[in-house]
Amino acid sequence: MIVYNNTIQVDPFIAEAWMQWLLQEHIPEIMSLGLFTQWKMFRLLEQDEAEGMTFVIQYYTPSLENYYRFTEEFAPVLQKKSFDKWGDRFIAFRTIMEVMH
Repeated sequence: MIVYNNTIQVDPFIAEAWMQWLLQEHIPEIMSLGLFTQWKMFRLLEQDEAEGMTFVIQYYTPSLENYYRFTEEFAPVLQKKSFDKWGDRFIAFRTIMEVMH
């Protein structure tokens, strides 16, 4: 199992609207592609939240091929939509992991 991990710090002034958009639009759009089998979302605790709350969203896929297809065919458009909507009011970084156990 492969996990596509997104860590996102969100400006506190947009946090509520961003969360609504994420749950109602962004995640459903990603899941509708059929490349990921499930997702989970976490809020990081014990973090300095002066510049915003930090969330981790993990998307699970059975193969690296699905992940590569996502990053090549779909991620650039989805990332552009995010920046067009929210500008520089969030910071995101992405990692890829393999489930070992």
